[in-house]
Amino acid sequence: MTRYYIKIGGIVQGVGFRPFIKNLSLKYNINGFVKNDSSGIIIEAEGMDEDIKSFINDIRTNPPKLSKITTFFYEEIELKGDKDFLIVVSGSLNTKTTFVSPDMKICDECLHDIKDINSRFYGYFATNCTNCGPRYSIIKTLPYDRCNTSMDKFVMCKECESEYGDITNRRFHAQPISCPNCGPKLFLYDKNKNIVDTKSPIEQTARLIKEGHIIAIKGLGGFHIVCDSTNDEVIGRLRSAKNRAFKPFALMCKDTEQILKFARVSQKEREVLESKESPIVILDIHDEFSLSAMIAPSIKKIGCMLPYTPLQVLLMEFLDSPVVATSANLGDEPIIIDVDSIYEKLPFIEFVLDFDRDIINAVDDSLVQVVGDRVQVLRRARGYAPLSFKLQDKLPRNILSVGANQKNTICIGYDDNMVLSPHIGDLDSIANMEFFERSVETLKRFYDFIPQVIVCDKHPSYETTKWAKAQGIEILGIQHHRAHLNAVKLEFNLKGEYCGFIFDGTGYGDDGLLWGGEVFVRDERKYRFKPLKLLGGEKAIKEPRRMALSMLFERFSFDELKNMDLECVKSFREDELRLLYTAFTKNINAPLSSSVGRVFDAFASLSNVLQYQTYEGESGLRCEALFIEGFDESFEYSLSGDEIYIDMISTVLEKTYSKEELCTMLLNTMRNIIIDIAKKEKLDIILSGGVFQNKTLLQKVLHKANHEGINVYFGCEIPVNDGGISAGQLVSFSVR
Repeated sequence: MTRYYIKIGGIVQGVGFRPFIKNLSLKYNINGFVKNDSSGIIIEAEGMDEDIKSFINDIRTNPPKLSKITTFFYEEIELKGDKDFLIVVSGSLNTKTTFVSPDMKICDECLHDIKDINSRFYGYFATNCTNCGPRYSIIKTLPYDRCNTSMDKFVMCKECESEYGDITNRRFHAQPISCPNCGPKLFLYDKNKNIVDTKSPIEQTARLIKEGHIIAIKGLGGFHIVCDSTNDEVIGRLRSAKNRAFKPFALMCKDTEQILKFARVSQKEREVLESKESPIVILDIHDEFSLSAMIAPSIKKIGCMLPYTPLQVLLMEFLDSPVVATSANLGDEPIIIDVDSIYEKLPFIEFVLDFDRDIINAVDDSLVQVVGDRVQVLRRARGYAPLSFKLQDKLPRNILSVGANQKNTICIGYDDNMVLSPHIGDLDSIANMEFFERSVETLKRFYDFIPQVIVCDKHPSYETTKWAKAQGIEILGIQHHRAHLNAVKLEFNLKGEYCGFIFDGTGYGDDGLLWGGEVFVRDERKYRFKPLKLLGGEKAIKEPRRMALSMLFERFSFDELKNMDLECVKSFREDELRLLYTAFTKNINAPLSSSVGRVFDAFASLSNVLQYQTYEGESGLRCEALFIEGFDESFEYSLSGDEIYIDMISTVLEKTYSKEELCTMLLNTMRNIIIDIAKKEKLDIILSGGVFQNKTLLQKVLHKANHEGINVYFGCEIPVNDGGISAGQLVSFSVR
């Protein structure tokens, strides 16, 4: 006989860990106890040597579905001769180290319940258990008890109370437990806020979708705007109403088999689609796309997700086709979480399907893609966030890092713990800054956290930087691209010397210029792309034709340029060209930028892929859509001193290559630059920045690097785009 003391940290409370341990004790004839404490779970287990070993192994290898073990300690202690295994009721907990679980997709058991006519949960839209359902989105504060959630107003019926208190039931201490008799109710409203008289709000909603209506439907962390994916007219109305000309919409599909009718799905992509996180997965479209071409204009990729709430599952049973399911918001504002805001901000919505369980913390859908066998999280939100993990070393102080202005996230660090928030968004509006501030207060409240240092970007005009300076405590500025680099180092615990390629749209550099095409060698910037002038400042980002002119003005005089047979030249009147040429030569509102994002813009314009950009990264996506597999030609490029320059103008002017070939050549050239520099420096590769959301470029680099025996690391769990900046800022402080 032996007795062990076991201490487990991570996401281990509110996820069924104690009943899981109790059932394991019965399986292996173990006596002792399990309880929650401020650091997680404490177990004392006594039994036969082999049984104890199996007991511990099962905990480590097959924990509850929603748990995440970050620390696991055990040691042998003296025997006590217990005769039973007990769940000990914990006293008051210091919840500072108790991590919050993300919201999760409906589990298979609950899915069975809502479809089983003999179940008391049959057809119930809010069915959940310990293994699934809302978590982060309904929590007001920790500890995670029903009284601290938006379920506090719903009194459990006798049946729910019985299951809630039954240690052998999978709904034991499932805080959102409810049923048709005692739980949230569903309401369908028309455009005038009147309740629609119907026996089945879900079935009626499906009929309205088929009829071509635009409907707001409540999800876990906010509302979706939903419409028929086969109806050009309704999608056109939605695009017009949201002022979203070309940016692709996501689809919700009944099951993976439905997705296979219009998109390619690898085995790994299927696993992610059907996972408990249930994110939007970016997939390659079939050549014969059977849905509306207005869903993802001019690109060959589409974001798809499966139903993740009981309501969505029940709705899709009444529909024959996928639905457009885009976040309910206005422009770049946060996702809407209450019905009143739908009517106030989205007057084009024709019906609203709502329920009376409040959303406390807004959380959008996560967005991922699969690169090789790796899952790359591009937007870390529902199912994946908050992300909690252990650091290698303890932090000297409590640190709040506030991220970037685009794709913002925040991060807190205390002791050896780090928590990355869900996606907040672009901080270009008052509403999103208010959401940012609420997110800060939420993490402070959850973890009893008081920041002693705030880490921010060095860009003086970032809203996060201005906010940090106004807080009255010590702040530290971290350069944008160093934060990108350190985010990858953090994720993979990299300690050695690397060649870091940080390619993105823009970032404030140490020299006051706009960086975005930087190569770090052994943590110091050694190379950069030759800077281009942004003609008209930020206007050049929305008009790639201005970036093309900037590149042309470096090489040709005005008289040589004005009659060139290039669309980027012909799109301007001669007086406009002359004005821009003057701005170029006299450096009037023409800041320099080494951004690779702007190189893609200039190329897209020169090759007439597009002259105006309607959403971030559109030029890169359009170029990727034209990529030709097997065509391996590339542009000439030079590495003069510390500057990288791609000579694409000569080739474009020759007009001997198609758009498709030119786009392929650009991606091939970017791959060559990365591999050639890594070989020159004899170092493995780190890739970070928004440009490396380009799956084709990533795959080409990975393939070539593998052939050359070079290891490649890029953001997967921590977003490679600006969503990872806050994590990189925090670790930058800890290692400086």
